Amino acid sequence: MMGHTPPMGWNSWNTFGVNINEQIVKEVADAMVAAGLADAGYQYVVIDDGWSLRERDENKRLVPDPEKFPSGMKALSDYVHSRGLKFGIYSCAGVKTCAGYPGSFEHEFIDAETFAEWGVDFLKYDYCYKPRDMDGRLLYRRMAMALKNCGREILFSACNWGIDDSHLWMRSAGAHMWRSTYDILDSWESIKKLAMQQLGKECYSGPYSYNDVDMLVVGMYNKGNVALGGCTDEEYKTHFSLWCMMNSPLMIGCDVRKMKKVTRSILTNKELIAVNQDLEGRQAYTITGWHSKEVIHYIKPLVGGDYAICSVNFGDARGWSHLEFWDLGLPTAAGYGFELHDLWTGENLGVKTESYMTALEPHCCKVFRAKLKKVN
Repeated sequence: MMGHTPPMGWNSWNTFGVNINEQIVKEVADAMVAAGLADAGYQYVVIDDGWSLRERDENKRLVPDPEKFPSGMKALSDYVHSRGLKFGIYSCAGVKTCAGYPGSFEHEFIDAETFAEWGVDFLKYDYCYKPRDMDGRLLYRRMAMALKNCGREILFSACNWGIDDSHLWMRSAGAHMWRSTYDILDSWESIKKLAMQQLGKECYSGPYSYNDVDMLVVGMYNKGNVALGGCTDEEYKTHFSLWCMMNSPLMIGCDVRKMKKVTRSILTNKELIAVNQDLEGRQAYTITGWHSKEVIHYIKPLVGGDYAICSVNFGDARGWSHLEFWDLGLPTAAGYGFELHDLWTGENLGVKTESYMTALEPHCCKVFRAKLKKVN
């Protein structure tokens, strides 16, 4: 079955908006393989809004824009598959997409059949231009039913921006992942805002269905379609760490054909990806810091008894990360401590008992894999 762990891949929207075409998609697929992204687990290449003509054909089918996609979607899908990757596409639950192209409302089944014929593996399904009298739950149930009966396994990515309390019902509606926040922009303020919107939603995420905190902006540096000042590399590291801890799908948004080395190193951090892809599928719970309310600790139980611990300084001044282990459930008198391994530096810090404290620069984080150890 697909979707056991959070999906990983690339989406065209953050960099290209509606200005996407066949050649770019092929080059992205090639770059994902050449840069080691595919080997790191990124498998979906997803075309977002703007790929179709403005009208359906005489059979009510969606038609790829021949100027952007002269070979058609089936040929492009075949190319992506030939690179060992999976192919994704975009539609919308309303009468039009967010950019004004034909939506799938009242065409759910014919569109699902069309996507299956093209070899689509992933559908991002937006929420613009929905009829006023239609309930969002029903609209997503419609497409979920159509996809389940189209003759091909297609991962269903629901995108209604977290409104209508979607975390309460998207899983049962049939989505494998659903947006639990508004759109991301390339700025620290946006990353922080989305992280705050995610608090309290951890109990609704799990294997085969995940809260989606939107696409990654790692490596965008204030370029592309969602620019809003950009981030530092340290802020991008914190961004990636948070998304891994929150079990968000990891959908790259930068232009992978032109990645800097530091961007590639962030996106391919094997130990953090392993945290995100842990088979238990648990989203981290949070503990507020003792010395600063701007410091939040994310605690993620892992297969085999280990824990991932991520301490984030959301503030604009230097702060202290002070984590008491009894807040994780470890009694002081139990005779155990945590052996800490830093997932960014690779440093082993040895066994810490009762608590751990360290300084955190603004917008920075520390991420550890913690293993319970018996102490004298």
